[in-house]
Amino acid sequence: HLLAFPMQPRPWPTWHRRPKRQPLLTVAAAAAAVSGTVASMPRGGPWLAGPLLDRAMHSESEPAGQQRRTLLVLGGGVALAGSADPVQGEDQQFPAPPDVAAVPADAQVRRSGLAFKVLEEPDCETEKECRELRPTILDGVEVDYTGWLPNGEMFDSSKNSGASVLLGKDKRNFYVKDVIRGWSEGLSLMAPGEKRRFWIPARLAYGEKGGIGPGGPLVYDVSLVNVIRGPRAPPTPTDVAGPPKDAVVTASGLASKVLRKGLGTDRPGPNSVLSVAYAGWTTDGLLFDCSAKEKAGEAEIVPSAVVPGLREGLQLMVEGERRRFWIPAELANGEMPANGRPGGMLVFDVTLYGIRQA
Repeated sequence: HLLAFPMQPRPWPTWHRRPKRQPLLTVAAAAAAVSGTVASMPRGGPWLAGPLLDRAMHSESEPAGQQRRTLLVLGGGVALAGSADPVQGEDQQFPAPPDVAAVPADAQVRRSGLAFKVLEEPDCETEKECRELRPTILDGVEVDYTGWLPNGEMFDSSKNSGASVLLGKDKRNFYVKDVIRGWSEGLSLMAPGEKRRFWIPARLAYGEKGGIGPGGPLVYDVSLVNVIRGPRAPPTPTDVAGPPKDAVVTASGLASKVLRKGLGTDRPGPNSVLSVAYAGWTTDGLLFDCSAKEKAGEAEIVPSAVVPGLREGLQLMVEGERRRFWIPAELANGEMPANGRPGGMLVFDVTLYGIRQA
């Protein structure tokens, strides 16, 4: 992300679940919650970095293969998230789809290069209902998935019990913000009950050489089971596709519009420490970063540490001001950046609360 800060989820997130699928909180897990017995969740997943979820409480006394729900403690709050423990033993190998080698002609391809096909429709009935149920980077999710390399080799699956190159013991629960860009973008398109196949280019995964996961393009079949709501995401601007006629454009090409006038007169310098609230979208409406993931809903940033367009824009603002910026690709990350960063024009809403000198 352009503005990368650790997420602090709000207490007591809501739980969206598929119809007829009831969560089961075990007596052992409830006892662990009361007694304060806490086991740390393993790291892993199609991860970029960061914890799977803050903490997990679970019982180790249940027989392998028995259906069980895991109690997830999110920043001091509690939510149910769950999975059936897979049967212990040798990992299963799931055959690769016939179209794993390359993106087929009937797949949809987004501007980022992420391609997908819908394999199973979601539980929701209308587009409005589905849109309201889709996760954002502020939410947690429960998924089932299997991943393959283009040569058909399966490298990971949530259906297997052992830890893998990508995931720890619990392979199904994680924050959308903590996974590779191809996953976070793909999950934002899905509603509970839906299954999609994703073809993720290397730059939206682990790069050509790989890292904590395999290099090159990857293919995943992903089923979204549940969404664990985090902080409320800001609404997508209606003019996110491009600057309106009344936007002011600087000589560099940065466009902006004042949404709320400030009360101050001082403007920050490149090394000032700013208290801000912000949200960032791509021009197709994908929320890729947001200060709502912070505990107080605000963040501290220094203009010199962000992309050139945002650096320029922040120095135009005064305290109390809220402004929308349309940052052209050449003042952001470029058209097709590496390492999963968003490309093309980026749109930011920024509220400046305070300025102090470093």
